[in-house]
Amino acid sequence: MLSLKHRSPQKELLDQDTIPFEDIRQNMIELNTVNTLLGGHTITLDGVRSFLNKNEKALHIAEIGSGGGDNLFVIGQFLKKKNIAFKLTGIDIKKECTDYASNQFPSIDFICSDYKDVLFEKKPDIIFNSLFCHHFTNDELIGVLQWMKKNSVRGFFINDLERNFLAYYSIKILTAIFSKSYLVKHDAPLSVARSFRRSDWEKILEEAGITNCEIKWKWAFRYLIRVKNN
Repeated sequence: MLSLKHRSPQKELLDQDTIPFEDIRQNMIELNTVNTLLGGHTITLDGVRSFLNKNEKALHIAEIGSGGGDNLFVIGQFLKKKNIAFKLTGIDIKKECTDYASNQFPSIDFICSDYKDVLFEKKPDIIFNSLFCHHFTNDELIGVLQWMKKNSVRGFFINDLERNFLAYYSIKILTAIFSKSYLVKHDAPLSVARSFRRSDWEKILEEAGITNCEIKWKWAFRYLIRVKNN
């Protein structure tokens, strides 16, 4: 029987360097659909809202692990409606992803790099990631959190999955029926097995030396973690 007591150490197929881009592209398309239908984009916008000032004029927001760029596009549409000027920056280690995202969303700046190697001329107001952290070990995550805090002006937020039996088997069944991507069918349930419970986040944040943080459970089976610098 599957045990979800601890995070799975098994690596996802998407973390390999040998996956053809057409397969990655189909994965990104379906991930955007999942984020739209199951509220992932809504949670990301909740993260952005939590940092807005009353009379916000302009924002620079950066995403690490930006993939196909759909999160940043949704944020841009939201900020346009709010009449807030913005600069959006996406960072991803896969060149195929940043090339694809740049073609899809030419008004957004995309950087092909390991996030750790990025040096901002001027720090973004907010840094975030979505469905990114579960790709890392707990020890690696300490570095991710510390980098996000160090390189943001106002702070950062994270949108990621909850390790939960119902979430695991639900996504396993849904992707088996509806997905056209072998990556999604394999990695979606594994992503849940590699993801977090509240106690995991509390421990990782403490070990990273990060305070002034907020952990909120969100439907469907996600956590929104927010850390403010001031």
